[in-house]
Amino acid sequence: MIAQSLFRLRASARSTALLAALLGAAFGARAAAPAAAAELAYPGTIVLRVDATNLAQQIFRVSASIPVRAGNVTLLYPQWVPGNHGPSGPLAQFAGLKLSGNGTALAWRRDPVNMFAFHVEVPAGVAMLEAEYQYLSPVEATQGRFTMSNEILGVQWHAMALYPAGYASRNISVQANLTLPDGWQYASALEQAGRRGNEVAFKPLDLEKLVDSPLFAGRHVKRIDLDPGATVPVHLNLFADNADSLEAKPEHIALHRALVQQSYKLFQSHHYAHYDFLLALSDDFGAIGREHHQSSENGVKPDYFTDWAKSEPVRALLPHEFAHSWNGKFRRPADQVTPDFNTPLQNSLLWVYEGQTQYWGNVLAARSGLIGAQNMRDIFAASAAQYDNVQGRSWRAVQDTTNDPIINGRRPLGWGNWQRSEDYYSEGALIWLDVDTKLRELSGERRSLDHFARAFFGAGDGSAATAPYTFDDVVQALNAVQPHDWAGFLRARLDGHGPGAPLDGLARAGWKLVYGDTQSEFLKGAEGRGNWTDFSYSLGLAVDKEGKIGNLQWGGPAFQAGLSGNTTLLAVNGRAYKPEVLKAAIKAAKGAPKAIELLVKKGTQFRTVALDYHGGPRYPRLERIEGAPDRLTGILQALK
Repeated sequence: MIAQSLFRLRASARSTALLAALLGAAFGARAAAPAAAAELAYPGTIVLRVDATNLAQQIFRVSASIPVRAGNVTLLYPQWVPGNHGPSGPLAQFAGLKLSGNGTALAWRRDPVNMFAFHVEVPAGVAMLEAEYQYLSPVEATQGRFTMSNEILGVQWHAMALYPAGYASRNISVQANLTLPDGWQYASALEQAGRRGNEVAFKPLDLEKLVDSPLFAGRHVKRIDLDPGATVPVHLNLFADNADSLEAKPEHIALHRALVQQSYKLFQSHHYAHYDFLLALSDDFGAIGREHHQSSENGVKPDYFTDWAKSEPVRALLPHEFAHSWNGKFRRPADQVTPDFNTPLQNSLLWVYEGQTQYWGNVLAARSGLIGAQNMRDIFAASAAQYDNVQGRSWRAVQDTTNDPIINGRRPLGWGNWQRSEDYYSEGALIWLDVDTKLRELSGERRSLDHFARAFFGAGDGSAATAPYTFDDVVQALNAVQPHDWAGFLRARLDGHGPGAPLDGLARAGWKLVYGDTQSEFLKGAEGRGNWTDFSYSLGLAVDKEGKIGNLQWGGPAFQAGLSGNTTLLAVNGRAYKPEVLKAAIKAAKGAPKAIELLVKKGTQFRTVALDYHGGPRYPRLERIEGAPDRLTGILQALK
């Protein structure tokens, strides 16, 4: 449960051919082969205009001038969003579409199979299709993530754009424009062409780069140089609900600067002309962690700087997203490289894309000092415990969880411990710890995963061109660092069914997972920040601040007693529920014959449930293996 909380703080030729057949050609009635269509030069530049001034109703008003030729034209709304790994384009928030040419309204029809495609017959003599529509930012949590508040807004260009089918995104030129609320400032990887008052014009660029260059804007803004004097600038751009939240102390800024330097020492390269962290400090603007080549979208609570000690559990977010500039953006799985935003992604290598990035995010957070070494060990302990207790492993290997963004799209799960979700993140990180420590062991401590990172992600210093990779490329690069049966090593861990999580790397690092009756202060703080209390490894459940039961462990004591989700815990042994009351009951039941009695409510039904558990409190922690080399401490130490 704790590991999940910390984490949430971010096509085949056959598929391509089928999609092209469904959509038809972009211009005229001809049906060009997908590969040929992808290489066509787009005839002109789309002019995209976004008005983001309607803060009261949270509505983005959009218009676009789209060069076309006469005939049947298909416009696409982006469906497969990079970084989301699934068909998550916010089509439900896209509304009000009107098309015209030469001042005459043109009727459109939605494709009967592909809901993201819109067909229109363009009359002879019309060279520019005018489109008007709105992007309706969610106004309630049930509708999705808030992208506009009274103090902060975020422009994700995939949500604002329509583009013609039949052209590769990289071949479509777009000139974007944005109207901001009065007095607001913005930050983005986009380059400004000009500004007049609140109207900002950006330099033309291709659609692929535009979608990869989101924008944050706000009323309370601060820009911090994280690499002073560098020819390749890196900035931390803060956007807050109020000016007080912007007050970062020099020692806190120093740690973020250390993150940049530790990343450079690890990868020994960069693949951007400049880099912008976009960081929202807000209770109202939606939390986010999403990678881009020259920037990242990040959203945390407003006390990130002002209550520094309590924010430590979320301080691996920026390291994770920064590492993605190398892994996921510069080097990208080959099955994630698609010609446009409506060709399906394939996720077979997300255990590299996200799993290794999760590992480096944790390592860089420790090396930079953003998270203390002991607290990082607690994070490893929480992750090891969570995945060691995943019962769904018996039927679903971690490799299959790479499909979860397509299957489930991060919707809530009733039985996550059995169904599994995006486990390739944190279990992937455990696999890469296994690889790292194996490299160190086999090479007599002369080589490590750092050497792999420099060779694999650091190649082509200064180049921003995407370099795809395959499973065989990963294996070949590992063998170049240290010969071994890396294909067999990885496949055993990716395709296996346990028992338990892949914890060999932890043992090889000199540590083992154990359980005690006292929770660490760091994990206790993470629990409090998430507003829930974790009893996963004792009773097999967690309880939120409203008393709702969740994170039920399949086959655990709570499961065996017949509990499920949509249940509220009201009382423990006759006393009104509070976390401390249940904790005391667990302690009192240790070695005693009497079961713990819970009064619960599900729907309109009340009932008393007896939990026959007598094992006492159980909280995960790491313990040193006597006589084993302490490789984990070395991994987490700052590079010189």
